[in-house]
Amino acid sequence: MKEKVYIDSTILSFYHDKRDELKSWIEATRKWWEFEMPNYDCWISDAVFLEIQQEEYPNQQEVIRLATILPVLESTPEIKLVAEYYVQNFLMPNDLLGDAIHLAFASFFNFDYLLTWNCNHLANANKRKHIRVLNGRLGLSVPEIVTPLELVKEEQT
Repeated sequence: MKEKVYIDSTILSFYHDKRDELKSWIEATRKWWEFEMPNYDCWISDAVFLEIQQEEYPNQQEVIRLATILPVLESTPEIKLVAEYYVQNFLMPNDLLGDAIHLAFASFFNFDYLLTWNCNHLANANKRKHIRVLNGRLGLSVPEIVTPLELVKEEQT
């Protein structure tokens, strides 16, 4: 059985990004998408669609097309409560369409991984303990929060 990966909007965005200063992250994203993604059971949420459909979202049409190939989790009142709990406990910024909701989806639906390029609020070693404590209080699993550089299958020799 394949491990489950929740993909947040940063991955879709970086796939189509064109900024030179992010070239290595863009290449890593595209390489992961092509070579590693087939090894996993990958999902996004309706929160990802809400984000990428916002007015003036960079490369919006390409990002939306990429998102449509993935299965979509639907929001529930419980997920919104979990995201609110993260914000109330100062884990995430007060933007329920962003980081808090993605972590809530990945935790609530028991994903093995949350794949992101958000190293400020999600893929951040300084956040891991706080996430474990809050999810423990809520009785939720704690997904490994990783970047595409970290989520690669080990080659068998």
